[in-house]
Amino acid sequence: MATIVDVAERAGVSISTVSHVVNGTRKVAEKTRERVMKAIEETGYRQDTLARSLRRSRTDSIGLVVSDAGQPAFAEMVRGVESEATKAGYVLLLANSGENPEQEARVLQVLAARRVDGLIIAPVADSTGAEVDAIRAGGTPVVLMDRLGRGEGGDWVGVENTGLMRELVAHMAGHGYRRIALASGDPRVSTIGERERGYREAMAAAGLPVPTGHVLRGAGLAADTEQAALRLLSGPDRPEAVVCASTETAVGVLAAARQSGLSIPHDLKLAVFDEFPHADLFEPRLTAVRQPAQEIGARAMSLLQSRIEAERSTAKAVTIRLKPKIAYRTSCGCPAV
Repeated sequence: MATIVDVAERAGVSISTVSHVVNGTRKVAEKTRERVMKAIEETGYRQDTLARSLRRSRTDSIGLVVSDAGQPAFAEMVRGVESEATKAGYVLLLANSGENPEQEARVLQVLAARRVDGLIIAPVADSTGAEVDAIRAGGTPVVLMDRLGRGEGGDWVGVENTGLMRELVAHMAGHGYRRIALASGDPRVSTIGERERGYREAMAAAGLPVPTGHVLRGAGLAADTEQAALRLLSGPDRPEAVVCASTETAVGVLAAARQSGLSIPHDLKLAVFDEFPHADLFEPRLTAVRQPAQEIGARAMSLLQSRIEAERSTAKAVTIRLKPKIAYRTSCGCPAV
């Protein structure tokens, strides 16, 4: 196996010059750099990244933990994190927690053991925060993304949830609908809890009651929501409209409406917080809150990078709330444009 010494001898330069070319630690004359790169290719030299990491106390890697990277919002956030991480020269290690606190703790332990330079986490509903606190105490920077964690303090990047849900529900009430239900999910997830609060505030402001059973709670998965929505839509107090707190609950409501023989928007109005990919191709076209999901990921990575480079920074924790936009389409009863 070729060594840095072999490269230096073939290129006719010093070992330190080869190191500067490989690590980018000092500017090297272009012709010299070309000789070194040619020698690397001819010798088949590969840098020992582990040894380099030990020398620098860095691994040039970032850990990212989300509940399900396949969900549209998280997929875009992951894309944003990865794009910024790549620009900064970091490798991204992605793990799914599966909305399971034990799984979350396990993957965090694994990533910490791999000595990642920093972590970005969307904590699960039942997360105690103990593992995150331990990682922070060990000197590894952590940024929470999308969801708030237990307790106070720490860097966080997400969106305004309560106000936007309040605005979405107020729009539905403005159409004259009085029976507006919410497909919520698990309110222990901070984003869902904030959206449920926005729903209740908007209903109260409009002077509208929230009948028993009109807030569908649970795990927030499509299958669970579908069963709850089937009971609601077949009951005597069927709502005129349903607002969904996530794309996952929206899938459940749409499936239940189809099984119940209800047409959207003719029989049931629908709006959703968050948006499906290629939403403009849906029929009916769904009214939805558009999260700047990719920007959330990018901003989280930029913030984490600043913490890594600061090294033991005592700077005050940063909270970044981005504001989504609402795309009003036909599913809520708005006319086609």
